[in-house]
Amino acid sequence: MKNQLRIIGGEWKRRTLPFASIDGLRPTPDRVRETLFNWLMWDIQNAQVLDLCTGSGALGFEALSRGAANVVMIEPNQTQARFLKDNIQLLKAENCQLHVATAQQILKQLNTAFDLVFLDPPYSLDLWQELAELADPMISNNAFIYVEADRDLSQLKLPSTWQKIKETKAGIVRAGLYQKTS
Repeated sequence: MKNQLRIIGGEWKRRTLPFASIDGLRPTPDRVRETLFNWLMWDIQNAQVLDLCTGSGALGFEALSRGAANVVMIEPNQTQARFLKDNIQLLKAENCQLHVATAQQILKQLNTAFDLVFLDPPYSLDLWQELAELADPMISNNAFIYVEADRDLSQLKLPSTWQKIKETKAGIVRAGLYQKTS
């Protein structure tokens, strides 16, 4: 049995995409994804998106389906990266770049300004603060940052310029939408 995620809205609505069976790999739940993209409805069009810990690709592919201009995906796991490459080809998503390395390695090489960032690392690695600090310089003013965790978001030590504007939870998933202020 293959793992699959379903695109919820936009151009690829109802498309299913396979992903690898890897410990700790869990797509953002449909209900949380639906809430997130309702929050971003007016801000996703033509956005430059950074998906720091891509995993299944649920957030990045959903963003592309809903009109993001470009998505940069970062996934260090070779097995899952092959699924992502196949899904990018399947969807003919030419505006999607996949980097097969850790976010820490790739963030040192990027020099793009992003309008939307997904920060959803594997919970067990506790990378929120480290990745937030590395990504912060390339996040545009007034950009949105989606953060997903298995604990109260106030425990994550995120940059003080990130103001939480929305929050939701589903089971153990805590999710927040932040906006970068100067």
